[in-house]
Amino acid sequence: MEDTGTPRPHVLFVASAGGHLAHLLWLRPWWEDKARTWVTFDKPDARSRLEGETVTWAFHPTTRNLGNLVRNMGLAVRLVPRLRPDVVVSSGAGVAVPFFVIAWILRIPTVYVEVFDRIDSRTLTGRLCRPFTTRFLVQWPEQQALYRGSELIGPLL
Repeated sequence: MEDTGTPRPHVLFVASAGGHLAHLLWLRPWWEDKARTWVTFDKPDARSRLEGETVTWAFHPTTRNLGNLVRNMGLAVRLVPRLRPDVVVSSGAGVAVPFFVIAWILRIPTVYVEVFDRIDSRTLTGRLCRPFTTRFLVQWPEQQALYRGSELIGPLL
């Protein structure tokens, strides 16, 4: 990319390792020319897929683990104001919630991408992040009925 003197937009990606991270990696054509920071779990797949990227390791598990929710909230409180990203993007799961709340408080836009494999009911993270989401993207028309105001982008995987 040619240096134009204009700073590149900075994206903060937040996702669990595994399939949630895979959803965001499939967006590579959109994010590859942007400055970016990743927040995910210190797992072998995340380490290999994000080699060479700037990564902050979040606390896991997050499913119904209040201690790690508090730890990840502390991480979000420290990281988001320091980075001041132009946008926070997530595909879930639970680790996204504290980062969306802090971004919302700081008036930083957020984008949530609902997962590919839930077409008949809303995910817990989708429900929790929705009030703090600037743009809510879904991959199936059936998901639009579950999330009022969502935007259909089609399948990523």
